[in-house]
Amino acid sequence: MPARFRLPFDPILRARDLWRARWGAQAAPAEMAAATSIMRVQQILLGDFDSRLAPHGLTFARYEALVLLAFSSRGELPMSKVGERLMVHPTSATNIVQRLAAQGFVDRVPNPRDGRGALARITPAGEDVMEAATRDLVVSDFNLGTLSTAELAQLFALLRKVRLGAGDFDA
Repeated sequence: MPARFRLPFDPILRARDLWRARWGAQAAPAEMAAATSIMRVQQILLGDFDSRLAPHGLTFARYEALVLLAFSSRGELPMSKVGERLMVHPTSATNIVQRLAAQGFVDRVPNPRDGRGALARITPAGEDVMEAATRDLVVSDFNLGTLSTAELAQLFALLRKVRLGAGDFDA
């Protein structure tokens, strides 16, 4: 992280204490601090991922789409499934796939099961760039190398519980 963003104190911890002093414990200072920490970590991770993926011509959103297609049984999915599984609006999914297609990493082909729809299909170039990008993310430990295996499992379990509570998926 660039030095210009480093503070000599934890601003979220300070905000929690000021929050509690102003509105009291009943105003959920612990929840505010946890939520703000999650958002800050998301910014840190996304910034790191995007900088590691940029040399491959990818953003994290495009990388996720390539991995999704590679994980599918035939390397292709209907556009509606791409948006659904990436948990993004259909317009965002279309934009992601169009950008990947312009790079030669995905082909858009007619869906034989739905005459109006299209399939997104990963190309050999898309497979190659996805594999190279994955190696770079794995080497970086997804920027979570400061956590132990047990801590990673605990973090995943806690965040999964929040996602489940929000109705993100069916258990």
